[in-house]
Amino acid sequence: MEYRKISSVDDPYFAKMHQLMGEVFPPEEVLSFELWREPLQDPTIQVYVAVLDGEVVGATEYRYRSELRVAMTDFTIIGRSGLGIGRYLLTEREKHLRQLEEESGTKSLGMFAEIYDPAADETSSLSFGSVAPMHPAVRREVLSHLGFKKLDLEYVHPSWDHEGKAVRGLDFCFRPADESQDSLPSELPAKFLRWYYSALPNKPREWDEMMGRLESADRVALLPI
Repeated sequence: MEYRKISSVDDPYFAKMHQLMGEVFPPEEVLSFELWREPLQDPTIQVYVAVLDGEVVGATEYRYRSELRVAMTDFTIIGRSGLGIGRYLLTEREKHLRQLEEESGTKSLGMFAEIYDPAADETSSLSFGSVAPMHPAVRREVLSHLGFKKLDLEYVHPSWDHEGKAVRGLDFCFRPADESQDSLPSELPAKFLRWYYSALPNKPREWDEMMGRLESADRVALLPI
C-alpha cells in the first residue's frame, strides 16, 4: 500500500478519492470537485490517499495549526474491509503530524475531530456506503478507543455545499495529548472553529449562536463518547 499526497485536482488519484467520498458521505458533507482546486494548493492542508494496485482504497485529510498547537482530522475514509486500511492511515498520519510538530518547533496539545453521533435523528437517516467500518457507530467507538472526547456543547456546523445550512448530528471532539485532561479553555476551540470555517462565507444563525455561547464561556468540558 502506498501513502500518496494529493495536491491538485488534476491528479488522477484525486478523482478516484472524490468519487469515494461521494459514496460514503452525505452530499452536504462533500465539497464539489472544482471547489477543491484552491484548498489543495494550501500547504497547511494535508490530503493523502492509500493506493493499492492503482486504486484509491482509503483517504485522510488533516492539518496542524502550530500557532494554536492543535491538529484536526477532517476525514478518514476506508474503502474496503479486511485490508487494515484504517490502521495504515492512522499510523502514516501520526508519523507525519509528529514531523509537522518538529518542523514548527511546537508540541501539540491534541487533535480536534467532528464525529457523527449514531443516536442522532439526523445521522440515523443518512447512508454511509456499503463498507461496514464507515458506519458511524463503528467509527465512533474506534475514535473513543483512540482517546477522543466530545466537547460539552450542542454542536452545529455550516454545510460544505455553500448553501449555509446548519448541519447537525455530529459532536465536536478532542483527543488531548494529556489523557487526564477533562476540559479545555473555551478560547481554544472557538479560535480554531472561527479559522476552520472562515472558508465558508454563508453561515447559519444556529452556528453564530453556538459560537456566541462558546466564546462567552471560560472552559468547556470534555465528555466520554
